Amino acid sequence: MNSQTEKRLIAGPAGLIECAIDSPGAESAPRGLALICHPNPTQGGTMDNKVVQTLARAFVQLGYRTARFNFRGIGKSEGAWDEGRGEIDDALAVLAAVRASDEPFVLAGFSFGAYVSTQAALRLPEEARAERLVLVGPATSRFNTAAVPADTVVIHGEVDDVVPLSSVLDWARPQALPVVVVPGVGHFFHGQLPLLKNIVVRSWQA
Repeated sequence: MNSQTEKRLIAGPAGLIECAIDSPGAESAPRGLALICHPNPTQGGTMDNKVVQTLARAFVQLGYRTARFNFRGIGKSEGAWDEGRGEIDDALAVLAAVRASDEPFVLAGFSFGAYVSTQAALRLPEEARAERLVLVGPATSRFNTAAVPADTVVIHGEVDDVVPLSSVLDWARPQALPVVVVPGVGHFFHGQLPLLKNIVVRSWQA
């Protein structure tokens, strides 16, 4: 993301996992860790995706350390695509390796990464739950996106041509879960990444 980004390889269930860690300024201690999951690796998704980097910038601005990582088989991460099953294990392995003891943390993801975040959240023990989830363009029409806590931030483009808004609303409706809809915006938030960043920051400050 910038010259201060720390690159790290950690041990994962299918081999080494490539991570990128960004930290807020040294003037204050981080308020926690934000783990950010990238979109579908079979369709070119990586930890350097622009939406993923935008989420990282938002969380750094909010005072979090952020960890992005490549799912198995992408970049320097070892292993091969596991249709969304092993990728949940990858996320949990990175969380365990990067998170300090008892450090508060947030799970965030874009598209396929949002699905992974919801499933990873389900697997965590009660005493180690995420303080919040942030889901951008969740791939509800393509993967079994789990139900989420009531304070989850869900952001979706009105004219998303990859995951229809109607699919996200159908997933959110039984949960009475609000969805922030960005008018005129597609799946990748082209031209509206600053707005996406501001929505995340404002949702925290509110």
